[in-house]
Amino acid sequence: MSEAAKTTHRYIAVEGPIGAGKTTVAKLLAKEIGALAVLEPAHKNPFLADFYRDRRVYAFKTELFFLLERYKQQLGLKQFDFEHGKVVCDYIFAKDFIFAGINLDEEERRLYNSVYELLDKDLPMPDIVVYLEADPEVLIQRIRKRNFPNEKGLDISYLERLVDAYNNFFFNYSETPLLIVNSNDMDIVENPADWEDLKNAILRHKCGTEHHHYVGKK
Repeated sequence: MSEAAKTTHRYIAVEGPIGAGKTTVAKLLAKEIGALAVLEPAHKNPFLADFYRDRRVYAFKTELFFLLERYKQQLGLKQFDFEHGKVVCDYIFAKDFIFAGINLDEEERRLYNSVYELLDKDLPMPDIVVYLEADPEVLIQRIRKRNFPNEKGLDISYLERLVDAYNNFFFNYSETPLLIVNSNDMDIVENPADWEDLKNAILRHKCGTEHHHYVGKK
């Protein structure tokens, strides 16, 4: 068993705005520590492409689909044997508040929040949350590079609002230990040293909020 696989973290969640690299980190970390990777089914959302084309019309359908899909995944984790296994997830259930806050109007938010409050009961909480920060300009470059068809309507102004909403959310976050990492200059796929730096920071963080200062290339 590798040293990484001996981690005491049983449930790790990785968060960040679109293009921050959370799914890549979650997959690599799950493989490293021998954990189950639980990934948000973002590209299965039938409303997503239409949402980026016309946010006002498709916002509520898009967000409700995500909420229910995440809930089904998290409900499944209630049956998971955390005593003998580990999980790495590429989202936290509370992220719904972030997107609902910028995508829904006041009336839609009230209804959405009512549904959320009914679902958010006794769901498992992560042992640690990793928040990957990134500037909107970096995010849009990554999004264009990966060229997912349903993200073609994304623009920099939406990402600016999303980054602000994420930063505000995690500025006030205290539910679990939190590791904040600026991912602007990291390339964990091409640079093994970047991955080692991030992985070690995640596995050693135990309590409170920490800003991890990446020491790689600038």
